[in-house]
Amino acid sequence: MLTGLLFALAAMVGNAGAGLLQSAAANETGSRRALALRPWYLVGLLVDGLAWVCTVVALRHLPVFAVQAILGGAIALTAVASWALYGVRLRIRDRFSVAACVLGLATIAASAQGEAPAEFSALAVLVLISAVAALAVAAIAVWRLAAAWPLSLIAGLGFGGTSLAVRAVHLPAGAEVDVVALATQPATYLIVVFWIIGITTYSRALVIGNLSSVTAVFATTEVLAPGLVGIVLLGDEIRAGWWIPFGAGMVVAVVGVVVLAKAPVPQPGQRRRRRHVR
Repeated sequence: MLTGLLFALAAMVGNAGAGLLQSAAANETGSRRALALRPWYLVGLLVDGLAWVCTVVALRHLPVFAVQAILGGAIALTAVASWALYGVRLRIRDRFSVAACVLGLATIAASAQGEAPAEFSALAVLVLISAVAALAVAAIAVWRLAAAWPLSLIAGLGFGGTSLAVRAVHLPAGAEVDVVALATQPATYLIVVFWIIGITTYSRALVIGNLSSVTAVFATTEVLAPGLVGIVLLGDEIRAGWWIPFGAGMVVAVVGVVVLAKAPVPQPGQRRRRRHVR
């Protein structure tokens, strides 16, 4: 369990760093390069990939909702990093919201019952196939909208779907990786498609939205949706007597995220110019 916690924390830091790098690339007002070709965006993708590897390892040791709850802590890191990099001081309510996110997500993670279950059902794979098809259609439908939140929502579901697909891959503990066996499993391809949907919609959301609100919607969706699916379909369990703390943690985290979504954000090109926002 300790291994899962350490890798989940590493993934959280990586996700926050990747988001900041990709946001910086999206806000390069003087660059005429396509977003996918900008150096900071490519570095962000690399960091994102390393974070994903850490997530995969964590998911082999912990239930989905525990891992996703820890990953959701990236929103608090993003808020603090935005202050450190751009000098936008957090309002009092923003500071309380960061604390609420950390407390709520930590409570959700602490509610996990031991190790991740090894078994999964064929129904789970069918649900994931249906979900990835629906997300692809939804992404196309909202791509041209001026609002960033629908894209952020789909991005959260996409990356959350990768976590569920990783858990659906059948890989016996202690066995060597069998490439042929992986290639014959639908879940392997679901990981790729979910990731593509997630990264494309997240990148698009950063172009038309701001980092705080995009991260807030993205993180909340990435935590809650796959976590609940993991409990219902993948056999993830909550510790005995922890259902109330689990529910309370969800409420506290969501409230904190909603407030942080309205936090002040730096303008493109702004860096380390401190200003106090009441």
